[in-house]
Amino acid sequence: MNNKQQSLVIGIVSGEISGDILGANLIRKFKEKVPNTRFIGVPGPLMRTEGCEVLYKMEEFAVIGFNDILKKIFKFLLIRKKLIKYFNKFKIDLFIGIDAPDFNLNLEKHLKSKGIKTIHYVSPSIWAWRKKRIIKIKKSTNLILVLLPFEKAIYDKFNIKCCFIGHSAADEIPLKPNRDEARIKLNIPKNVKCLAILPGSRYSEIEMLSGIFLKTAKILQKQFTDLHIIVPLANKLCRQKFEDIKKTILIDAPILFLDGQARDAMTAANVTLLTSGTASLECMLTKCPMIVAYKMKLFWIAKILVKTPYISLPNILAQKEIVKEFLQKKCQPDKIAQQLIPLFNEDKNIFKLKQTFLKLHNLIRCDSDNKAVNAILKLIKN
Repeated sequence: MNNKQQSLVIGIVSGEISGDILGANLIRKFKEKVPNTRFIGVPGPLMRTEGCEVLYKMEEFAVIGFNDILKKIFKFLLIRKKLIKYFNKFKIDLFIGIDAPDFNLNLEKHLKSKGIKTIHYVSPSIWAWRKKRIIKIKKSTNLILVLLPFEKAIYDKFNIKCCFIGHSAADEIPLKPNRDEARIKLNIPKNVKCLAILPGSRYSEIEMLSGIFLKTAKILQKQFTDLHIIVPLANKLCRQKFEDIKKTILIDAPILFLDGQARDAMTAANVTLLTSGTASLECMLTKCPMIVAYKMKLFWIAKILVKTPYISLPNILAQKEIVKEFLQKKCQPDKIAQQLIPLFNEDKNIFKLKQTFLKLHNLIRCDSDNKAVNAILKLIKN
């Protein structure tokens, strides 16, 4: 490998927790192959641990709700302007935008116009809504790395350079997770019924869904007197809000709060109740039966824009309903609890569901970090 390759400087921006995980894995694998590479930009805590240099911390992009977005929009625009100026001035070899398309695609478009190669890591959900974004993606990127197999066919149709790499979580999570081991780690009795509750990683989700999820758990504890509840939360702000809501809903079942550790929680649980997003994919990978429930204030807008029958990644990946979804008016504790109860039974239906999860797990288990690094190096070389 020549000297230029040995001293690569790569700009990188992650907008949220799931992107931080992907980014950290990518940086680690890249440095194994090209040790002297510098990564610099907007990293989360995991990316910083892997040595990514900081221009701005990912946490600065956290917003509490719609009003918070309006308050901070000018700050975000200023940050993007400064990033463009910095990356152009120091002539980085490559830019990688991880997810966060509303921020990253504009950044990528500017950099590409100045001759800097750009990669977008994680496809926006163009198959679900705002399909015309594919035109912007074509103008903004030299390569897009996609996690789901059907996404590549969409980009191929528009002659956009694309590489399907699978999902790093599918490589990390074993095909047969060990529930007993996870329970020992979390100090949960082996034979009790255990429910994991994941009310989201955004403050607005915690605010909207925590009460519904806790009321659902209260119904379940009448059915299962030995019920234990695990609640992994993304940060202190989310935890404080959840605990404030919990004070208004009396539950006798023991509740274990975790700082992160969502995978451990879902592996240890018999059943998980969660919002949509990456968590539903990881729940599928841990082979934990689940219910997806979601509610938002501006749902009528989403209903007009969204063009897919499902919101959860397991259903989207399977292209059929394998996981029950309760949205908006259907997102009610009694209705959710009614569907959760049968999932605690280790019967033939649950066995069949777990076999489907296993099949989908293998579909996206592709040594993704290695594939991503190879695709990036190929782009740089060319």
